[in-house]
Amino acid sequence: MIAKLASYFQKGGNLLLKNVVGLNLLPGETSQTFYADDGLWTLHNHDFMQDEKYRNAYERGVQACSNNRMYWRVHTALWAASVAQHVAGDFVECGVNRGFVSSAVMTYLDWNRLTKSFYLLDTFGGIDARFVTEEEKAGGVLTKNDRVLAMGGYATDVEAVRANFQEWDRVHIIQGTVPETLEQVPAEQIAYLHIDMNNATPEAAATDYFWPKMSPGGVILYDDYAYVGYTPQKKAIDALAAKYNVPVLSLPTGQGILIKPCI
Repeated sequence: MIAKLASYFQKGGNLLLKNVVGLNLLPGETSQTFYADDGLWTLHNHDFMQDEKYRNAYERGVQACSNNRMYWRVHTALWAASVAQHVAGDFVECGVNRGFVSSAVMTYLDWNRLTKSFYLLDTFGGIDARFVTEEEKAGGVLTKNDRVLAMGGYATDVEAVRANFQEWDRVHIIQGTVPETLEQVPAEQIAYLHIDMNNATPEAAATDYFWPKMSPGGVILYDDYAYVGYTPQKKAIDALAAKYNVPVLSLPTGQGILIKPCI
């Protein structure tokens, strides 16, 4: 189905663009491009990609990690971090890899002007097989993990990652497996939590551990919440969201957002 949709858009994209004037636009307003990345196809406004501040932040992410096809996902992360900078508490990222998103965030926020700390957690060795569920094993998570590691997709040189963050103050890199490393984060309040570990058990553990520490208005951003092939993660997070009585916002990028209520 996905392949058919992709083929449809590839073949019909130009036709759609020719007809876009009829889609509730203002007189004389036209759309010349559509966005096609992050699993998302849209004709709607995406001029954030032309914003100089965004572009500088994105390029800093590319400097940390060469993957350069995460435009809307990074846009979402920058929005979440921008909101969270006004909330009491520190920043945490579980699943930093080489630091694409966190580097973009720190550039975007001009990190050194803030007083917050940023805690960056990763195994620096791919997914820990001890915490992979049977459902995930059946879905090929370990096979994919081995393939990504062999291709160099996961960071294994923690010192290179440390070097990437040298320009910023109050950055703390914690190596090891979540949930075993969670208590190494001394922050009493959390404003921003980005979770991207490609594995249901540690993602749920991080959510449940930090939820009591999340400040009202604090943002949790899940990179893979609605991503194709990551259903076990969505199930685990949905169960916790039901316990907290707070729904997750599912995004067409595959991300999810959970905000700590103010009451």
